[in-house]
Amino acid sequence: MPITVGQDTAKTRRTLKVGSSSYAYYSIPAAEEAGLGDFSGLPAALKVVLENMLRFEDGKTVTTDDIKAFSDWGKKGGRNPVEIAYRPARVLMQDFTGVPAVVDLAAMRDGIKGLGGDVQKINPLNPVDLVIDHSVMIDEFGNPRAFQMNVDREYERNFERYQFLKWGQGAFENFRVVPPGTGICHQVNLEYLAKAVWTDKDQNGEEVAYPDTLVGTDSHTTMINGLAVLGWGVGGIEAEAAMLGQPISMLLPEVVGFKLTGAMVEGTTGTDLVLKVVEMLREKGVVGKFVEFYGDGLDKLPLADRATIANMAPEYGATCGFFPIDAETLRYLTQTGRGEETVALVEAYAKENGFWRGPDYEPVYTDTLSLDMGTIVPAISGPKRPQDYIALDKAASEFGKYIKGLREGKDASASTEARWEGEGGAPEPREIPGNEGHHKRAWYRDEDGSTHQLHDGSIVISSITSCTNTSNPYVMIGAGLVAKKAREKGLTRKPWVKTSLAPGSQVVSHYLEAAGLQDDLDAIGFNLVGYGCTTCIGNSGPLAAPISECINDNDLVGVSVLSGNRNFEGRISPDVRANYLASPPLVVAYALVGDMNVDIAKSPLGQDQDGNDVYLKDIWPSQKEIADLVEKTVTKEAFQSKYADVFEGDEKWRSVDTTDSETYDWPASSTYVQNPPYFQGMSKTPGTISNIEGAKILAILGDMVTTDHISPAGSFKETTPAGKYLTDHQVPVREFNSYGSRRGNHEVMMRGTFANIRIRNEMLDGVEGGYTLGPDGDQTSIYDAAMAYQDQGTPLVIFGGEQYGAGSSRDWAAKGTALLGVKAVIAENFERIHRSNLVGMGVIPFEFTGGDTRKSLGLKGDETVSISGLDTIKPLQEVPCTITMGDGSTKEITLKCRIDTAIEKEYVEHGGVLHYVLRDLAQAS
Repeated sequence: MPITVGQDTAKTRRTLKVGSSSYAYYSIPAAEEAGLGDFSGLPAALKVVLENMLRFEDGKTVTTDDIKAFSDWGKKGGRNPVEIAYRPARVLMQDFTGVPAVVDLAAMRDGIKGLGGDVQKINPLNPVDLVIDHSVMIDEFGNPRAFQMNVDREYERNFERYQFLKWGQGAFENFRVVPPGTGICHQVNLEYLAKAVWTDKDQNGEEVAYPDTLVGTDSHTTMINGLAVLGWGVGGIEAEAAMLGQPISMLLPEVVGFKLTGAMVEGTTGTDLVLKVVEMLREKGVVGKFVEFYGDGLDKLPLADRATIANMAPEYGATCGFFPIDAETLRYLTQTGRGEETVALVEAYAKENGFWRGPDYEPVYTDTLSLDMGTIVPAISGPKRPQDYIALDKAASEFGKYIKGLREGKDASASTEARWEGEGGAPEPREIPGNEGHHKRAWYRDEDGSTHQLHDGSIVISSITSCTNTSNPYVMIGAGLVAKKAREKGLTRKPWVKTSLAPGSQVVSHYLEAAGLQDDLDAIGFNLVGYGCTTCIGNSGPLAAPISECINDNDLVGVSVLSGNRNFEGRISPDVRANYLASPPLVVAYALVGDMNVDIAKSPLGQDQDGNDVYLKDIWPSQKEIADLVEKTVTKEAFQSKYADVFEGDEKWRSVDTTDSETYDWPASSTYVQNPPYFQGMSKTPGTISNIEGAKILAILGDMVTTDHISPAGSFKETTPAGKYLTDHQVPVREFNSYGSRRGNHEVMMRGTFANIRIRNEMLDGVEGGYTLGPDGDQTSIYDAAMAYQDQGTPLVIFGGEQYGAGSSRDWAAKGTALLGVKAVIAENFERIHRSNLVGMGVIPFEFTGGDTRKSLGLKGDETVSISGLDTIKPLQEVPCTITMGDGSTKEITLKCRIDTAIEKEYVEHGGVLHYVLRDLAQAS
């Protein structure tokens, strides 16, 4: 399908010759010549957005004033928050967020049919790639059968979803599916899909070159900025609107420059660097901003390390972390088999249009900070947030402080010694360094009868997982070398550690095998378990029953160490309370000791065959060892061969049968895919925004409530509302799968909203989990209370603290909120994606003003809330709110409405962005 360019763009359109080919392109220097402004000092990240304005200028959606705003941005010191309409070139999805998006598209086809419109109007206008990567779960591990058994189980669990996605691939134009077992969407995007500069024919048949840009239904879409491709995560709601031709409404962002100097020193990894960057940028405060990396340090920073830093943008809160095009970009494109013509075009285009990072690159930034990479030391982060950076030599002592605070604050009177039920009495307890009487301990018996002690700090999950690090051959080869050296000295994982290796692409397996390192990883338990996100998104699979029971029966603090990007509470495993992010080599090292209390920077990891102590330095590879193996095994041919038939899949995928129809025949018995209620009975005209009167409080939540807290992705029990629903539909517990896999069924997801096992509703005293007070004043599940309030016709509100909605771009965090009947969320501030998602579902976000907070107001949960001024609301307007306290007294406060733009106001009036698009398309047809 040809791209559509603006009609008022002739003055900035030029021709670029590369070899024997000619391309039209939209020239930033030409825009300067045309008197539209001075753009010479703009950061490359912002120039990408400027080119978008030049290409789509039509005098309506994009005007010359929008273009001139970029010049004013530079004159105003990197600040000019005007509203612009941005159109990304393509959309990237994964299956957890992609399935509900395709469900919505299928429902929209039903909806437009009901409005008398043309079903074929519901088709992606921009290319969409969906990569199935979130479904594989680690049921089997530590043996050669693990990969095949996990894949077989994945198909058993998810066959209905895969059937539906295959229908979508046939029914919708411009929509491709990368089958299971291929890789993680961001890594497939980095290694294969992205091109840095895209080409396509316009509506006049002329070939046009333009920057490769995208949005994705996963927050870590930002990884691709390491390849100078501007992209970020949006909710499925916003992505659907983008793929249907709607521009993304955004404010011209601030751009923070992050200057990197120096070079990494021996013994450190790209992961150590990114954890320090996350800490620094979180402290700086970059929510809603672009971050661009520059400085001569980039000359010594491989693209794999850049991609790791860019991947973690959601963790440091930025919209994206961008790296401009330079020689390293070209080297990576060549290495990954992009083709000589593509690489030549990228170089020529970047230099011609001002995107190239040369030695004198030092543009205007809103603000800057810097880091000498020579100061980086080995590190981890945790136990609850990615920004909680800990130098490795402080990790054990910091964990001890965490346990002391936990036990003294929550369970000070509890015994630290558990009773032993086995024969012969309890074994002698192992010494726990720095225990000071705070660590609990208990014992369990293996299937072979061996007895082991677990205690606060026992590492029960050690996982090399996630796109963040498995895309980086330097840390993956490093992990393999650590395994090799450990094996040579007779070390192996501790028996209570569940180990796993889940690379982000098949290329990783290729070079690990070519380097002879996969055998070493296998030998200490890091067998291949699948190609997908696994542990990083909560698909850790169950722990062995004796270990799980020992942890839960004795209230032990189990630990996970993983090479992922998220370590929020309740995310990784229901049996694990403390989670740490680490480089893949450190993940291997921690599996060898199995204990977070051990200072692995200084203490022995174990003993070799001769009884000699083995330290981390004894098995840590040199940078030269790693670099030599990377150069030898990470080849262009590997990328070309592994991606040659990327969309075809294996025999299992090819054997999935589906129907050939324009609209989906929703199976009534399916517990995975159901027709959502959003468009049923929808009118042809929008409504208006009404004042909120007499609303009750569904939950009062604290700071850093993540989208994982609001809409968890992992497993759930039969006692939860979602579990009861499935049980009522004759689904056995073994087949529950996860919340993430059931995002195509609104009935499950409504029941899972605010149902994270670690969420704390401050209306209740110390209670964890998805509970609140119902209309009768009794404690009940949030779902049941919401349904009771809906039956009464009572609107609901949520109160929150700082950084409300941090984390994943999880559209169900907003969809579930809306379906529970919540009309407003009132918080101190919001993370970017979740705020946008709430608006996209017709839920209004509000922020406190004047220093008010949920705490300063003394909210208990028995109050009634009314918000006026909404019937005449304007973007970012302040409105009055009356809170009637439980004793009948009232408090008058002022709230800032976070409907940020005029188009967002229209979305809310329509009931959501998809309703807006559907009515627009129905009218057009």
